[in-house]
Amino acid sequence: MKNQVQLITYVDRLSGGGFRELNSLLGEQLAGLFGGAHLLPFFTPIDGADAGFDPIDHTKIDPRLGTWEDVKALSGTIELVADLIVNHVSSSSPQFLDFSQRGAASRYAGMFLTFDRVFPEGARASDLLGIYRPRPTLPFSPATLISGERKMLWTTFNPEQVDIDIRHPQAEAYLDSILRKFQAAGIKMIRLDAVGYAVKKPGTSCFMIPETFDYIAELTAKAHSLGIEVLVEIHSHYLKQIDIARRVDWVYDFALPPLVLHALFSGDARQLARWLSISPRNAVTVLDTHDGIGVIDVGADTAVVAGGKEGLLSPGEIDNLVETVHKRSRGQSRKATGAAASNLDLYQVNCTFLDALGGRETDYLIARALQFFAPGIPQVYYVGLLGGSNDMELLARTGVGRDINRHYYTVAEIEAELRRPLVQKQLELIRLRNTHPAFAGEFQVNAPAESRIELQWKRQEHRANLHVDFSIPRASITCTGLTGEMEHTFIPEAAGRLKDSKAPGLKEI
Repeated sequence: MKNQVQLITYVDRLSGGGFRELNSLLGEQLAGLFGGAHLLPFFTPIDGADAGFDPIDHTKIDPRLGTWEDVKALSGTIELVADLIVNHVSSSSPQFLDFSQRGAASRYAGMFLTFDRVFPEGARASDLLGIYRPRPTLPFSPATLISGERKMLWTTFNPEQVDIDIRHPQAEAYLDSILRKFQAAGIKMIRLDAVGYAVKKPGTSCFMIPETFDYIAELTAKAHSLGIEVLVEIHSHYLKQIDIARRVDWVYDFALPPLVLHALFSGDARQLARWLSISPRNAVTVLDTHDGIGVIDVGADTAVVAGGKEGLLSPGEIDNLVETVHKRSRGQSRKATGAAASNLDLYQVNCTFLDALGGRETDYLIARALQFFAPGIPQVYYVGLLGGSNDMELLARTGVGRDINRHYYTVAEIEAELRRPLVQKQLELIRLRNTHPAFAGEFQVNAPAESRIELQWKRQEHRANLHVDFSIPRASITCTGLTGEMEHTFIPEAAGRLKDSKAPGLKEI
């Protein structure tokens, strides 16, 4: 995977159309900006119970977006990342409907997990309470099959997403067929969605257990044989994330967004500096995504009894962070978070990153600079790219908390947003991150004072430095260039504009 900034986007919500329109956008208005693009689920259908993460047919593209040939054409111009939804399939899928109608006579009968298949001898309260959950309810949904038979289905996320037994031959064949489709379309990397929940074993947390790591290794070997890299999506304690990173190609740095917010809110850089000194180097970094802003990644290990592993932030600091987001977003994030809306994960705050900062554009550019200087490959979410605000109209229409940060952009909106100074300065940062040779070198972080952090990249004679003072807040970038030193400064009074240094010999990036 190229060491360049990637885009995260839904095909239709950014392009105003399908694959062909997105290809045009990336080749024209956004030409040369991204080394890759993570295309969020584009399978049939894109508008199910979970915005495409519950495909009826994972091997078919929603015809409203285009065809596999369109995907292949796009992969010829930019490296593509696609989701392999490992843990579940739609309750409307052909496989589940066959099982629902024919019961034990269906060849797919063993493909779907039920309570009794995982706990054939029943379960004790401790077995059920020990299951790691992204939400407060147990992972089971009672269902009446078409045949009239009653089953207790294992549904980690919602009743429309039925978990599968990844060791069953039909499940294995199903996932293998998707990998072959991806290879034929030129997909460069797969994101293993919800893979941490894929293996269920009585008496365990059923989350990232040793058997899960074994399965990830097997799936990774299959992907590698097809020339595909693997990105693992796991929300967990930071020490577990570091351990996971040692065993896989790529992991997300989900701790970065809340730590950046904490530093900007509190003026304290120490926790951020501590994390960047130990964070995985094979990370994909984000600020915001199609999901919410996670806080579990900086919290204590809830699976450990008292006296266990502390988090990167204390419970009080996390509470202050969440409440500050609610306050700065004028209460909008509160309407989209937790029990206030339909949410799959209660440990995430739903809000655009700009609105989480109260619309403070200087803070936003500092946050983006910190992401680009952090170790790893940066991904920029399409709403964040355009400096988007909370879509309260979409939230009101759907009642889905995450939709607050999943706006559908029209072509006219895209053109207008790309002209905004905030967006233009963000594009400058993307170009710097993509082209400066120092980012292929060695990384170092220093915290010379409680409120200050310095990030440095150095390769041979090339270097790039980011200095942030969170007490103002203020940040500057200095780096070597073709004509010597260059510097840019983010200053509060500039309302998010990059100000060029007037020192002799300095030039604009």
